[in-house]
Amino acid sequence: MTTSQQDRAAAFTALHTAGTPLLLANAWDVASAVVSAAAGVPAVATTSAGVAWGLGAPDGDALERAAAVALIARVVSAVDVPVTADIESGFGATPDGVAETVRGVLAAGAVGVNIEDSHDDDLRPLDEQADRLVAARSTADQAGIALYVNARTDTYLRGAGADEAERFAITVRRASAYLDAGASGIFVPGLTDLDVLARLAREIPAPVNAMVYPGAPTVAELVPTGVARISLGAAIAQSAYALVRRATRELLVSGTYESVAEALSWGELNELLAR
Repeated sequence: MTTSQQDRAAAFTALHTAGTPLLLANAWDVASAVVSAAAGVPAVATTSAGVAWGLGAPDGDALERAAAVALIARVVSAVDVPVTADIESGFGATPDGVAETVRGVLAAGAVGVNIEDSHDDDLRPLDEQADRLVAARSTADQAGIALYVNARTDTYLRGAGADEAERFAITVRRASAYLDAGASGIFVPGLTDLDVLARLAREIPAPVNAMVYPGAPTVAELVPTGVARISLGAAIAQSAYALVRRATRELLVSGTYESVAEALSWGELNELLAR
């Protein structure tokens, strides 16, 4: 059944619930999105790093906006679930540039975006980042779409502040400013400490997104913290590319092929993409 973009946006927002968090296995191309959707995810999220790598660019604002938006459109057209797009810091040097990106994302049919506050290996000044989020929200409002703006703050990834107490305070301050600017939720990658996540979820009056990886707390352990969204980020793409390297080395060194023994069949992949 075909649903409107407005309906998909509302459905996606409703998936962010403490106690039953949204679980996202981030995709980076059409095939990974289709496989993820077929496996049962209620929404597809792209990983900006994976998308950039797959399109031949490094992560970190190096990918051209047009290439990113074109990929988003292809993903949206390939799945029946809501799609949220990681657009790095917005693919624009100014708030107007972010607005242009968001217009493209909305035209592509996506109903959510991630916008990060990292820039040039540092945190963007708070007021500048707030202006960029205002631009994203205003653009979506003008289009009549309740876009889910997941405001990512890299305070923990970059070790902001002199100690944990200061880092926590900076994170809460940024989260508050981002929500005032129109963000729907707050994404804090680099933080998996259960006690700190629980404190953040209590302090931030909006859904909190945690990023996980091997060795991080399990979903069952994260649920009591109150986080409403748990995502794998670039981890699946990184793992896939590690398999490419492992299989290649095995072929060249030992002449065997066991690295690729566990694979989806040609027929299954073809069937998933035959639409």
